[in-house]
Amino acid sequence: MAKAVHPDQRYLTALITNDTGVVNEIYKKCAGKVKSFIVFNNGTTSDAEDIFQEALVDIYNQAKYKNLQLTCPFEPFLLLVCKRKWLNELKKRSILPVTKNEDDLLHIGEDTFEQAELLEQQQEQSTLFLKAFEKLGERCKEIIRWSMQGDAQEKVAEALGVTYGYLRKKKSECMASLIKLVQVNK
Repeated sequence: MAKAVHPDQRYLTALITNDTGVVNEIYKKCAGKVKSFIVFNNGTTSDAEDIFQEALVDIYNQAKYKNLQLTCPFEPFLLLVCKRKWLNELKKRSILPVTKNEDDLLHIGEDTFEQAELLEQQQEQSTLFLKAFEKLGERCKEIIRWSMQGDAQEKVAEALGVTYGYLRKKKSECMASLIKLVQVNK
């Protein structure tokens, strides 16, 4: 069964009709996230600007000439296209096999839309987690931060100046509180 066209199809329409107000909205919502991803992954601000532009042009071409119908939110879809374009660029720079053309690069199909929806859900979950995390007490935040760094618990206990047994008990209590806060805020 075909999925319904997402209300964010308006962004594709705005690209086709050059609606500067909505196109500016796309830049405000997404450009910073693309820049963060690319700079974090061995790129520059200039690379991010280029990739963002190229992705918009590719999406524009798909919408105008191939009747692209969006069945997921636009933002995670655009971020996914930018991510794929950047990974492709990294492959080019290291002389590895690359994707052949924009159709291959965009891979627009239900799997792309599903990946974009999944990306959006992950962003929502991260936001929920961070909001809940901020409500924890300072000691719990400190224990969870240290524990998430991947060090052995004995090392974390030593760094925090507590016994291993205390750390395990306290971490368990803190995680239980965090999970409860996340569930309350869903």
